[in-house]
Amino acid sequence: MKIYTKTGDKGQTALYGGTRVSKASARVDAYGTIDELNAFVGVAKSQTDNGELLEQLKKIQFDLFTVGSEAATPTDKLTLANGKSRLDLMISDKEIEELENWMDALNEELEPLQYFILPGGGNASTAFHVARTVCRRAERCLVLLNEDEPVRPELIKYVNRLSDYLFIVARYVAKIHGEQEEFWNPSNRK
Repeated sequence: MKIYTKTGDKGQTALYGGTRVSKASARVDAYGTIDELNAFVGVAKSQTDNGELLEQLKKIQFDLFTVGSEAATPTDKLTLANGKSRLDLMISDKEIEELENWMDALNEELEPLQYFILPGGGNASTAFHVARTVCRRAERCLVLLNEDEPVRPELIKYVNRLSDYLFIVARYVAKIHGEQEEFWNPSNRK
């Protein structure tokens, strides 16, 4: 099977369900940014050998494919004629609560925040900070898409929680790798 189809050579792509749209559409931007986020989570994952984090990140990458598949499906195509969902999997409150539980456990290991943190703290921490910023962009893309076409609230909530999770993991891996966090403290300007 060839990987190229030539069907997108004129700037159009097919969404899940067959609808053709511009590659510059809000929907394509949303699921494309989710795909980019998944790749950056993979980069960050490659920077740690913590077994518990690796399992969490593997699950998150799986969930991001689930988010992306729904984002790639027009709202009017989510339900089939027989009333069933076109998608086998959809993000639910269960996945959102899972992120929250992981965050709570990791956050107990960290010093309380007093200042904003400058992205950095070693290679692993920096990779998670980059993934966090891409996650925030993915969230903005979903919110923008939601202004034109309804997006299930669970998708936006999940991506919002994921950015918080990635922030906490950035701090956590800096700690376990013995890296120093740098703070943005306006009173210590040099």
